[in-house]
Amino acid sequence: MDKIRVGAVSYLNTRPLLYGVERSGLADRTVLVEDYPARIAAMLLNDEIDVGLVPVVIIPRLKEAHIITDYCIGAEGEVASVAIFSETPIGSVEKVLMDYQSRTSVQLAELLLKEYWKKDVTIEDGGENFRSKIAGTTAGVVIGDRALEQRRISAFTYDLGAAWKAHTGLPFVFAAWVANKKLDEAFEDAFNRANGYGVSHIDEVVAQHPYDVYDLHTYYTKNISYQLTAAKRKGLELFLQKISAGS
Repeated sequence: MDKIRVGAVSYLNTRPLLYGVERSGLADRTVLVEDYPARIAAMLLNDEIDVGLVPVVIIPRLKEAHIITDYCIGAEGEVASVAIFSETPIGSVEKVLMDYQSRTSVQLAELLLKEYWKKDVTIEDGGENFRSKIAGTTAGVVIGDRALEQRRISAFTYDLGAAWKAHTGLPFVFAAWVANKKLDEAFEDAFNRANGYGVSHIDEVVAQHPYDVYDLHTYYTKNISYQLTAAKRKGLELFLQKISAGS
Protein backbone atom coordinates (compact mmCIF):
# COMPACT_ATOMS: atom_id res chain seq x y z
CA MET A 1 0.00 0.00 0.00
CA ASP A 2 1.36 3.42 -0.94
CA LYS A 3 1.94 5.66 2.03
CA ILE A 4 -0.08 8.86 2.29
CA ARG A 5 2.15 11.92 2.20
CA VAL A 6 1.16 14.35 4.98
CA GLY A 7 2.47 17.90 5.32
CA ALA A 8 2.19 19.83 8.57
CA VAL A 9 3.17 23.30 9.70
CA SER A 10 6.21 23.37 11.97
CA TYR A 11 4.75 25.83 14.49
CA LEU A 12 3.81 25.30 18.12
CA ASN A 13 0.12 25.68 17.27
CA THR A 14 0.14 22.36 15.39
CA ARG A 15 1.60 20.35 18.29
CA PRO A 16 -1.75 19.21 19.77
CA LEU A 17 -2.90 17.90 16.38
CA LEU A 18 0.40 16.15 15.68
CA TYR A 19 0.52 14.74 19.22
CA GLY A 20 -2.50 12.65 18.35
CA VAL A 21 -1.30 11.71 14.87
CA GLU A 22 2.05 10.54 16.22
CA ARG A 23 0.26 8.24 18.69
CA SER A 24 -2.44 6.99 16.34
CA GLY A 25 -0.76 3.99 14.79
CA LEU A 26 -0.86 5.72 11.41
CA ALA A 27 2.93 5.93 11.14
CA ASP A 28 3.06 2.86 8.89
CA ARG A 29 0.56 4.48 6.50
CA THR A 30 2.00 7.98 6.33
CA VAL A 31 5.11 9.97 5.51
CA LEU A 32 5.16 13.21 7.51
CA VAL A 33 6.99 16.38 6.44
CA GLU A 34 7.02 19.67 8.37
CA ASP A 35 7.74 23.17 7.08
CA TYR A 36 6.33 26.69 7.27
CA PRO A 37 2.76 27.25 5.95
CA ALA A 38 3.51 28.69 2.49
CA ARG A 39 5.92 25.84 1.78
CA ILE A 40 3.38 23.17 2.80
CA ALA A 41 0.81 24.93 0.60
CA ALA A 42 3.18 24.85 -2.38
CA MET A 43 3.82 21.15 -1.81
CA LEU A 44 0.07 20.41 -1.87
CA LEU A 45 -0.41 22.50 -5.02
CA ASN A 46 2.47 20.66 -6.70
CA ASP A 47 1.16 17.23 -5.59
CA GLU A 48 4.30 16.61 -3.55
CA ILE A 49 2.00 15.69 -0.65
CA ASP A 50 -1.52 14.24 -0.55
CA VAL A 51 -2.86 16.16 2.42
CA GLY A 52 -1.56 19.16 4.32
CA LEU A 53 -2.37 21.45 7.18
CA VAL A 54 -2.38 24.41 4.82
CA PRO A 55 -3.31 28.11 4.78
CA VAL A 56 -6.93 28.17 3.67
CA VAL A 57 -6.26 30.82 1.02
CA ILE A 58 -4.94 28.10 -1.31
CA ILE A 59 -8.22 26.14 -1.36
CA PRO A 60 -9.60 27.91 -4.48
CA ARG A 61 -6.31 27.25 -6.31
CA LEU A 62 -6.53 23.48 -5.98
CA LYS A 63 -8.12 21.39 -8.74
CA GLU A 64 -9.59 19.28 -5.95
CA ALA A 65 -9.90 20.35 -2.33
CA HIS A 66 -11.25 18.10 0.41
CA ILE A 67 -11.25 19.21 4.05
CA ILE A 68 -10.78 15.85 5.74
CA THR A 69 -11.07 16.50 9.50
CA ASP A 70 -13.21 18.29 12.05
CA TYR A 71 -10.12 20.16 13.28
CA CYS A 72 -8.22 23.24 12.16
CA ILE A 73 -6.00 26.09 13.28
CA GLY A 74 -8.67 28.64 14.10
CA ALA A 75 -9.58 31.39 16.51
CA GLU A 76 -12.79 32.61 18.13
CA GLY A 77 -11.13 35.96 18.87
CA GLU A 78 -7.56 36.86 19.83
CA VAL A 79 -5.23 34.31 18.27
CA ALA A 80 -1.99 35.76 19.73
CA SER A 81 0.28 34.46 16.98
CA VAL A 82 -0.97 36.38 13.93
CA ALA A 83 -0.79 40.15 14.24
CA ILE A 84 0.32 43.47 12.87
CA PHE A 85 3.14 44.80 15.05
CA SER A 86 4.25 48.42 15.12
CA GLU A 87 6.02 51.09 17.11
CA THR A 88 3.21 53.61 16.51
CA PRO A 89 -0.60 53.42 16.71
CA ILE A 90 -2.05 51.90 13.56
CA GLY A 91 -3.51 55.25 12.54
CA SER A 92 0.04 56.49 11.99
CA VAL A 93 1.30 53.43 10.09
CA GLU A 94 2.34 54.15 6.50
CA LYS A 95 3.93 50.86 5.41
CA VAL A 96 3.28 47.22 6.33
CA LEU A 97 5.85 44.47 5.71
CA MET A 98 4.21 41.11 5.07
CA ASP A 99 5.41 37.80 6.50
CA TYR A 100 6.58 35.50 3.71
CA GLN A 101 5.55 32.37 5.62
CA SER A 102 1.76 32.47 5.11
CA ARG A 103 -0.39 33.89 2.33
CA THR A 104 -3.60 33.56 4.38
CA SER A 105 -2.32 35.93 7.05
CA VAL A 106 -1.09 38.36 4.39
CA GLN A 107 -4.45 38.48 2.63
CA LEU A 108 -6.31 38.71 5.92
CA ALA A 109 -4.12 41.65 6.94
CA GLU A 110 -4.66 43.41 3.61
CA LEU A 111 -8.42 42.88 3.86
CA LEU A 112 -8.62 44.17 7.44
CA LEU A 113 -6.39 47.17 6.75
CA LYS A 114 -8.80 48.18 4.00
CA GLU A 115 -12.17 47.24 5.46
CA TYR A 116 -11.71 47.40 9.24
CA TRP A 117 -8.99 49.96 9.89
CA LYS A 118 -9.78 51.95 6.70
CA LYS A 119 -6.07 52.34 6.02
CA ASP A 120 -4.42 52.99 2.66
CA VAL A 121 -0.85 51.86 3.28
CA THR A 122 2.14 50.68 1.26
CA ILE A 123 2.33 46.89 1.27
CA GLU A 124 5.71 45.19 0.84
CA ASP A 125 6.85 41.58 1.01
CA GLY A 126 9.07 40.95 4.01
CA GLY A 127 12.35 39.11 3.59
CA GLU A 128 14.00 36.70 5.96
CA ASN A 129 14.92 39.38 8.51
CA PHE A 130 12.04 41.79 8.04
CA ARG A 131 11.21 41.94 11.75
CA SER A 132 14.27 44.13 12.28
CA LYS A 133 12.69 46.71 9.95
CA ILE A 134 9.59 47.21 12.10
CA ALA A 135 10.26 50.77 13.23
CA GLY A 136 8.81 54.27 13.00
CA THR A 137 5.77 54.23 10.71
CA THR A 138 6.70 50.82 9.24
CA ALA A 139 4.71 47.93 10.72
CA GLY A 140 4.93 44.21 10.04
CA VAL A 141 2.63 41.19 9.90
CA VAL A 142 4.32 38.42 11.88
CA ILE A 143 2.90 34.92 12.33
CA GLY A 144 3.54 31.74 14.28
CA ASP A 145 6.11 31.29 17.01
CA ARG A 146 7.93 34.45 15.91
CA ALA A 147 4.76 36.44 16.57
CA LEU A 148 4.70 35.20 20.16
CA GLU A 149 8.26 36.52 20.46
CA GLN A 150 7.35 39.80 18.75
CA ARG A 151 4.64 40.49 21.34
CA ARG A 152 7.47 41.13 23.82
CA ILE A 153 9.26 43.52 21.47
CA SER A 154 6.78 45.80 19.71
CA ALA A 155 4.96 48.65 21.41
CA PHE A 156 1.68 47.93 19.60
CA THR A 157 0.06 44.60 18.70
CA TYR A 158 -3.02 44.40 16.47
CA ASP A 159 -4.31 40.83 16.63
CA LEU A 160 -5.82 39.70 13.32
CA GLY A 161 -8.06 37.05 14.87
CA ALA A 162 -9.62 39.64 17.17
CA ALA A 163 -9.92 42.19 14.35
CA TRP A 164 -11.69 39.68 12.07
CA LYS A 165 -14.14 38.80 14.84
CA ALA A 166 -14.82 42.48 15.54
CA HIS A 167 -15.28 43.14 11.81
CA THR A 168 -17.48 40.16 10.88
CA GLY A 169 -18.78 38.67 14.12
CA LEU A 170 -17.38 35.30 13.00
CA PRO A 171 -14.44 33.13 14.03
CA PHE A 172 -11.54 32.64 11.61
CA VAL A 173 -9.84 29.59 10.13
CA PHE A 174 -6.15 30.09 9.40
CA ALA A 175 -5.34 26.53 8.30
CA ALA A 176 -7.18 23.26 7.75
CA TRP A 177 -6.30 19.70 6.81
CA VAL A 178 -6.89 19.73 3.05
CA ALA A 179 -6.38 16.85 0.61
CA ASN A 180 -5.85 17.39 -3.11
CA LYS A 181 -7.49 14.07 -3.97
CA LYS A 182 -10.08 11.73 -2.50
CA LEU A 183 -8.51 9.67 0.28
CA ASP A 184 -9.51 6.35 1.78
CA GLU A 185 -12.44 6.83 4.15
CA ALA A 186 -10.91 4.57 6.79
CA PHE A 187 -7.75 6.70 6.78
CA GLU A 188 -9.75 9.94 7.02
CA ASP A 189 -11.70 8.56 9.99
CA ALA A 190 -8.54 7.42 11.78
CA PHE A 191 -6.78 10.71 11.04
CA ASN A 192 -9.75 12.68 12.34
CA ARG A 193 -9.85 10.68 15.57
CA ALA A 194 -6.09 11.14 15.96
CA ASN A 195 -6.52 14.92 15.79
CA GLY A 196 -9.24 14.72 18.41
CA TYR A 197 -7.03 12.66 20.69
CA GLY A 198 -4.31 15.31 20.63
CA VAL A 199 -6.71 18.17 21.27
CA SER A 200 -8.07 16.33 24.31
CA HIS A 201 -4.56 15.91 25.81
CA ILE A 202 -3.40 19.52 25.99
CA ASP A 203 -1.64 19.15 29.35
CA GLU A 204 0.58 16.41 27.95
CA VAL A 205 1.38 18.50 24.86
CA VAL A 206 2.36 21.49 27.02
CA ALA A 207 4.59 19.29 29.18
CA GLN A 208 6.32 17.99 26.06
CA HIS A 209 7.15 21.49 24.78
CA PRO A 210 8.69 23.72 27.47
CA TYR A 211 8.35 27.33 26.32
CA ASP A 212 9.03 30.47 28.32
CA VAL A 213 7.99 33.08 25.76
CA TYR A 214 4.21 32.59 26.10
CA ASP A 215 1.98 30.40 28.24
CA LEU A 216 1.20 27.44 25.99
CA HIS A 217 -1.77 26.26 28.01
CA THR A 218 -3.40 29.63 27.44
CA TYR A 219 -2.37 29.53 23.80
CA TYR A 220 -3.86 26.07 23.20
CA THR A 221 -7.07 26.61 25.15
CA LYS A 222 -7.87 30.33 24.90
CA ASN A 223 -6.20 31.57 21.70
CA ILE A 224 -6.16 28.68 19.23
CA SER A 225 -9.55 27.05 18.70
CA TYR A 226 -9.13 23.65 17.09
CA GLN A 227 -12.69 22.47 16.39
CA LEU A 228 -13.84 23.19 12.83
CA THR A 229 -17.34 24.24 13.80
CA ALA A 230 -20.22 25.39 11.61
CA ALA A 231 -19.46 28.98 12.62
CA LYS A 232 -15.82 28.58 11.57
CA ARG A 233 -16.90 27.13 8.23
CA LYS A 234 -19.12 30.17 7.77
CA GLY A 235 -16.20 32.46 8.59
CA LEU A 236 -14.00 30.53 6.15
CA GLU A 237 -16.60 30.83 3.40
CA LEU A 238 -16.92 34.58 3.97
CA PHE A 239 -13.15 35.08 3.89
CA LEU A 240 -12.78 33.16 0.62
CA GLN A 241 -15.67 35.14 -0.87
CA LYS A 242 -14.07 38.43 0.12
CA ILE A 243 -10.64 37.64 -1.28
CA SER A 244 -12.20 36.25 -4.46
CA ALA A 245 -14.14 39.47 -4.93
CA GLY A 246 -11.02 41.51 -4.26
CA SER A 247 -12.60 43.18 -1.24
